[in-house]
Amino acid sequence: MLAFRCRVCDNQLFFENSLCVACGTALGFSREERAIVPVDDAGRYVDEDGLVWWVCRNLNLSGCTWLARLEGGQCFACDLTRTRPSDDDTVGLVNFHDAEQAKRHLVVELDTLGFPILTKAEDELNGLCFDLLSSVAENVTIGHADGVITIDLAESDDAYREKIRAKLDEPYRTMLGHFRHEVGHYYEWQLVQGDLIGSARELFGDESESYADALERHYEEGAPAGWEESFISTYATMHPFEDFAETFAHYLHICDTIESAREYGVWGSGPLPGSFPRLISEVWVPLTTALNVINRSMGREDLYPFVIPPPVVDKLDFVATLPR
Repeated sequence: MLAFRCRVCDNQLFFENSLCVACGTALGFSREERAIVPVDDAGRYVDEDGLVWWVCRNLNLSGCTWLARLEGGQCFACDLTRTRPSDDDTVGLVNFHDAEQAKRHLVVELDTLGFPILTKAEDELNGLCFDLLSSVAENVTIGHADGVITIDLAESDDAYREKIRAKLDEPYRTMLGHFRHEVGHYYEWQLVQGDLIGSARELFGDESESYADALERHYEEGAPAGWEESFISTYATMHPFEDFAETFAHYLHICDTIESAREYGVWGSGPLPGSFPRLISEVWVPLTTALNVINRSMGREDLYPFVIPPPVVDKLDFVATLPR
């Protein structure tokens, strides 16, 4: 994530700011400029080309500060949400706020990395959308199918998510992590085609194997012995689809964290290594080692509680070189 500055007073801003705390200027996020820009009292911003933009209508509903093309309209990020909690679902709406925040973060990162984002309105067959469902009144299974990503909003609740994390013996579980993992399924579906299928199978395994059988085997037997030598997580061992999605999520973890560390002066300012394997060894490993030690200094668990063995480096490199 970039470090933002107020265009009026140059005060430091953060991605979700709707108001500059130093000068009181109202703000909006421009996806086109990848910048936080000042808006007038009516929530209007005029860009350099003379185009008029308006703060998203969902500012008070989900905290969205993004700019929309129409007054009273919603922004691109909000357009991606197909289903949300009903207005009378107070618990679901509280959780919806945090989920939308994570989704907006995801969209910015995908834009930065050059991954195309098609909406279902643009392409019903290949487009992407999100069903953000409240499990207050129904059981919700997180997953992806044909461009539809389903998220259980209960995962926005820290206590609930930690309970699930402990139950599944996972080292890491966040709402943003769910979005990154599920969008990995989407991009495998969209981008791993033609000759890339053979290369993917060499790294991740044969994705045509029965997913239902793999799921049953995983929850009955657990991860195979020695999984640490070839996989980023135990969940990645379940099926090639999950291995790819876990790898894709970690690719996003790595890229976003490195950008944030450099933007805030935590880690270097010169050119980054040209290859992803070198980025791992020369930047990511020493950076996360330092961050983990800092967390321990505060009595917290490791920020990045994973080890990346050489086969996973190869998988990450495959994701890093996908066509955009």
